[in-house]
Amino acid sequence: MALISFLGRLLFVAVFVLSAYQEFSEFGVDGGPASKALGPKFNVFSKHLTTRTGLQVPHIEMKHLVLGAILLKGLGSFLFVFGSSFGAYLLLLHQAISTPILYDFYNFDADKKEFAQLFVKFTQNLALLGALLFFIGMKNSMPRRSAKKKAPKTKTV
Repeated sequence: MALISFLGRLLFVAVFVLSAYQEFSEFGVDGGPASKALGPKFNVFSKHLTTRTGLQVPHIEMKHLVLGAILLKGLGSFLFVFGSSFGAYLLLLHQAISTPILYDFYNFDADKKEFAQLFVKFTQNLALLGALLFFIGMKNSMPRRSAKKKAPKTKTV
């Protein structure tokens, strides 16, 4: 059963590892295509956040955001494969931050082609988020193993 669980976690993490590898291989000096695609979406998100909450988002270089995403996915995936809840929390943090920014279907009309594509990817990421929440819930609901105390031996004199 432990092998099946390990293989399941390995398959689940493959999504994150492959996307992190793709971003890392194209990273370059300026952050690569991921940085170019993220820039306008992050600007729209920060303007939306500023108008709704009044909080000013500080200027962040996109290559640093891409690097942070790669690190979150890489470290979280590595820890998650070995059954760590901390790895699941890192992946959960990445999903919670990146999903509404990258897949901003709410900025398009429902009859546009982009809306449908972004909405499908958004719901897929929500499914990954739900799977991570399920893993964390199951991990927290399992009782911890306690060390069995050995019965004291009787002393003979």
